[in-house]
Amino acid sequence: MTAAAVRPVGGNALLVEVAGPAEVAALYGWLRERQAEGALGAVEEIVPAARTVLLDGVADVDALTALLATARPAAADTAHGPLLEVPTVYDGADLGEVAALWGVSEEAAVRIHTGPEYVVAFCGFSPGFGYLTGLPAEYWVPRRATPRSAVPAGSVALAGPYTGVYPSPSPGGWQLLGRTALALWDAEREPAALLAPGVRVKFTAVRGQ
Repeated sequence: MTAAAVRPVGGNALLVEVAGPAEVAALYGWLRERQAEGALGAVEEIVPAARTVLLDGVADVDALTALLATARPAAADTAHGPLLEVPTVYDGADLGEVAALWGVSEEAAVRIHTGPEYVVAFCGFSPGFGYLTGLPAEYWVPRRATPRSAVPAGSVALAGPYTGVYPSPSPGGWQLLGRTALALWDAEREPAALLAPGVRVKFTAVRGQ
């Protein structure tokens, strides 16, 4: 981490740019530890993304910039986050296409997808949408060439290195593997989002109804 990677955003926020998701996870964990120790001063929010971490509501931008310039976070240990099981009916519109890309049957594709334990790397796109890492690189698939105008809530999907679950109906270009009845986002619930950075996720195959 170098000082050049830390950029001011307005008067009370900092954007830290890193190489990729692994570095984001390491820095996010380091920052949360320092926040718990009180070493960050007043920071309202820490928001990880694919290659950046945003610190918003910073009381002393200069002091935090100096601290970040010295950061040498170790690789993140994501094995101890809370575990969320996502029961999934694997009947998605793109399951056959994904299986063909992988060179396997649809049944084998389901076994491949339910095999790993995933981790929420960051959230975005819509409230409650988590970008989950953990699928081996040989199974990454491209987005659809033409996005759908509407994807149902609960759709379990793939795009590039990520798995995601659509928390609400929306347009989308990810490859649809199946669906879950689990409500990933509920504004009346605490917490409203079940997926947050660091949460571990295990997909389990269930029969459709």
